[in-house]
This record gives sequence, C-alpha cells and structure tokens, in this order.
Amino acid sequence: MANPNTSSLDSRQLQTEDSDASPACVMTFNANDPSGAGGLTADIAAITSAGAHPLAVVTGAYVRDTAEIFDHFSFDEEAVTDQARSALEDMPVSAIKVGFVGSPENISTIAEIATDYADVPLIAYMPNLSWWDESEIDSYLDAFRELMLPQTTVLVGNHSSLWRWLLPDWPGERNPSARDIAKAAADLGVPYTLVTGIPLPDQFIDNVLATPQAVLYSEKFERFEAVFAGAGETLSAALSALLANGHDLQAATAEALTYLDHSLDAGFHPGMGNIVPDRLFWAQADVDDEESEDEAGDMPDDAALTSKPPFDLPPNGTTKH
Repeated sequence: MANPNTSSLDSRQLQTEDSDASPACVMTFNANDPSGAGGLTADIAAITSAGAHPLAVVTGAYVRDTAEIFDHFSFDEEAVTDQARSALEDMPVSAIKVGFVGSPENISTIAEIATDYADVPLIAYMPNLSWWDESEIDSYLDAFRELMLPQTTVLVGNHSSLWRWLLPDWPGERNPSARDIAKAAADLGVPYTLVTGIPLPDQFIDNVLATPQAVLYSEKFERFEAVFAGAGETLSAALSALLANGHDLQAATAEALTYLDHSLDAGFHPGMGNIVPDRLFWAQADVDDEESEDEAGDMPDDAALTSKPPFDLPPNGTTKH
C-alpha cells in the first residue's frame, strides 16, 4: 500500500536540504577511542557542540583507558578510502580534520583525498606519540611531514610536541616561540599554526595562532593542576567545525579556545586515569542557571563580575552549503 504522506515528507526534506540553517559537514579522520577520552569520540562531540555535522571516518582503534594508550590497530588504506569517498560523494564537506590515522599508508590515502578538495580547509592535529614504538613514530612523522602538511591549512599541536617534531635541532638557549614553530611549519607548506600549552610564568600557559610573520591571536589560561586526556582533539575538532560554519580563522580560534576552556573547567573523572573534558558542558546550562539564580543573592557584586562568561553556541549554517 502506498504511503499517503510521501509527497509531504519529500517536500519537507527538500526544504531542509535547501535551508540555510542546515549544519555544515566536517569530515574527521581519526582512530576510535573506547575510553571516550579522545579520538573519534572527542571529535564527534566537539564538532556537534560547535554546530556542525560530523562525518567520522575510522582509521583504526586504540587499546587504551583514561590513563594511557597501550596499543593501536590500524585499518588498511582501502577501508579508509571507501568510508571517506562514499560519504563525500553524498554530502558536501566544509572542513576536514585529520587526527591520528595510524600508518603512513593512511596518511598517503587521506592526502590524496584532500587534493580533490583543495578549496576545503584542512585542520591537522599532531598528538603526543610517545606511547608508540620509536621506529613507527619516525616513519609516521616523515609521511605526515611530506604528504599531509602541504595539504594543511591549520596545524594544531602542543608546544613541546611540535618543537620536538619540527625543530629537533633547535640551537637557541631560549625555547622556540610560536612564530619559530610556525616558520618551520610554513617551510613545509602550512600557512597557519596554532601552538598550545606554551609555558608562561606564574602558572599560566599561552595558546598562539601564528604565521612566520605575525601572531594572529593569542590567549593565555591559568594552568589546571589536573591532567586531562583529549584536550587537543577537543580544540582541533571545535576549530574545524567553526571554520566550516563560516567563521574567520581568528574568530574561530578564539571561540574554539573558549569552548576548550569551558570543557576542561567542567571536566570529569569517569575512570581511574586522567580527567576527560566535558564537551557537552552546555547541556547542563539550564540546571546551572537555576542554581546560580538561587545563589545570586549570596554573591558579592565583584564575584559576579569576575565569574566565567558562558560559552555561546555558534549558529548552524552561517554559510550556504
């Protein structure tokens, strides 16, 4: 029997597809993380929170808990290619995020895919790989340097990780600055570098978006005493979503850092290891607002002025897709 509502459903579907309010699509290549601390779990939550639709391509799987990574199993490049191509042929993509993809072969196939979408920003996150075998680290980093960085729009990484990778023979007595690291990245084809966790005096850290010529944006935060898992994944995924939704790079960086700061501030301890960022902290906003209203009468005026401002979710679909 024919469905009498078919025509009206099709009409609504077409209206949705043509709507400017549709969320932008972000494709992320990353490993599955069964602990939920990082990997695709972090990407999906952060991309959704920042107002975009995640297209998650599994490149492998970690064996890990919230404290450490024990092992990793990589998918073969054909499986990665088939996942990505099938989604890309169906949906327009507005940003690509590349996390840890497990092998030089996967780096090669993702770089090849990226060349077909050269006008789409690619955000590459380089995590700490010290848990891995040294020979595998070297071959992975060499492939990433030669194949992925020339495709990369923004490279994201912790100051110490990027320093060891891009400036292994740094000669200076001082630590390299964000611009020094950006210069090394630019020599490999990267126009913008977001360097996180730069040590500052008095228990602060700096986060700097830089080119070799200039610092485009910087924001410092007070160092948390706790140890977190998945902070870099959270930041890079949120940045990807914000760029996909039409924010310029400096505004997207500022918003992504604010989102990360709130996620860390609301972090929780699901297991016996490190603290995991609460990437859905805003889902508790209504409860927190009610509690804040109840306590408002007991707060001095200066405390209210210095409390952390709320994270405002960016609107979906600020550009036509």
